[in-house]
Amino acid sequence: MIEKVHIDPVLGEVILRRSVRSRRISIRIHPVRGILVTVPFYTPYAMGIAFLESRREWARAALERAGARNADLPEGETVESLRTAAKAYLPDRLRLLAERYGFRFNRVTIKHNTSNWGSCSSKGNINLNLNLMRVPRPLQDYILLHELTHLRHADHGPAFHAELERLLADHVSRNREENDFQPFVLAAAKSRAQYPYTRTLERAIKTYRPV
Repeated sequence: MIEKVHIDPVLGEVILRRSVRSRRISIRIHPVRGILVTVPFYTPYAMGIAFLESRREWARAALERAGARNADLPEGETVESLRTAAKAYLPDRLRLLAERYGFRFNRVTIKHNTSNWGSCSSKGNINLNLNLMRVPRPLQDYILLHELTHLRHADHGPAFHAELERLLADHVSRNREENDFQPFVLAAAKSRAQYPYTRTLERAIKTYRPV
């Protein structure tokens, strides 16, 4: 599979994916992964974009429904309070991890996304969802390391997963004695996946929803 990012003026970030298994162009809406347009391997990305534009209103409505199902905030918590907390914490945490593992990014922006936890542009800019303040710290760190890894590997291919697994294994090892990390250490130890730390944290973040 080969992927690229397309920025739609209405829908925002869209993942375009070429697949040898696809026989037609398809659009999928996921509350965590966002919008994925899959095209047959030898089909130009432009055809996938044109198909998405022809279904833009449907995709927008579906994306809003996916976010609305999970849009309730805990009592006393507002979007602005989350934004304030996120701006005070997430950029510094991202810089700490970047310095630890030798990454250099350009700019970090805090957004209120309904379709993804974060993104990394080809210019080295990283966007983070303010709702990361609502998930446990190990999952926050997983998303931050995920986006930092995209500075070296733009797609989600084998090299990306191998790099992310190396970073997560080291990071979890540094924090394995902390109570909030212990469940993920144990789950990874039991996992038979090729990349146990990546898959364990990946599955865990999917139980939450960016809203």
